[in-house]
Amino acid sequence: MEIEKCVNIGKKNASELIEIGIRTDADLKKIGSVKALLLLNKKYNDQGCLCKLYALEGAIQGVRWHDLPPQIKDKLKTLYKKELNS
Repeated sequence: MEIEKCVNIGKKNASELIEIGIRTDADLKKIGSVKALLLLNKKYNDQGCLCKLYALEGAIQGVRWHDLPPQIKDKLKTLYKKELNS
């Protein structure tokens, strides 16, 4: 599926993802939400935010990011912060 048709992905996020080579849901699944956000941060000189991380993960899982279980959000947050500090 084209990235712009994924749940949680608006026009701006879709455009940014396409710029870094993520054009489909399969591309996003392959790279993962944490790495995708890190690549976006690097490309756009931004720290990113947890909401965007959760939106990316929700897109991978096909659910609204608000509906991700707390344990998944906690795991993503931990992984993301670990990568930022490495």
